[in-house]
Amino acid sequence: MTSRLRPADIAATIVARDSLFQPTVERVGPPPIRRNAPTEKRFPALIESITSQLVSIKAADTIFARVKDSCGGVVTPQSISETGFAPLRQAGLSTTKAQAMLDLAERCIDGRVQLHQHSKAPSAEIAKELMAVRGIGPWTAQMYLLFSLNRPDVWPHLDFGVRAGWTIIHKLPEMISIDDLKVQGANFAGVESATAWYCWRALEHERLK
Repeated sequence: MTSRLRPADIAATIVARDSLFQPTVERVGPPPIRRNAPTEKRFPALIESITSQLVSIKAADTIFARVKDSCGGVVTPQSISETGFAPLRQAGLSTTKAQAMLDLAERCIDGRVQLHQHSKAPSAEIAKELMAVRGIGPWTAQMYLLFSLNRPDVWPHLDFGVRAGWTIIHKLPEMISIDDLKVQGANFAGVESATAWYCWRALEHERLK
């Protein structure tokens, strides 16, 4: 499920397909080597992704810390389920996010979501399983596939940071649309995840100027 290319070869592949990535690649170097997250870390990662939907990184970090505290310091399907709706809302979650977390926990407990099987399962099957959870959409599924399962072919065209980074790299006069960015992903088949990583780095560099 992971790319057989070395990080330097991945970077070279991206530049070969789109030379406008070269300055960013030269500045930050090859993409990092990642490993699949162990099973016990996959549920907390999904909970953190749910928390992060449509809020700033700082706000998400604060709310996730409160959620973790509400669960007694350990985020598991059992601890989320036992914590319940009201304490999750009091941690700063919206109704939709609290319900999503509880539905995810229930599905992990009863086996409808099988995190331990995800290392070998096809990405489309995993995404379908996760998006059956109330309140989980494509973005959360993509973040999970990219960061927790190290899939090399995830193109998170819905992500604001990827859109903004792509716009910066290509010096576009206005933000690229979601639909147009989705189409662009076809040019990077097999290295989409690393391409997204470079878009994030481009945005990060722009913000530090």
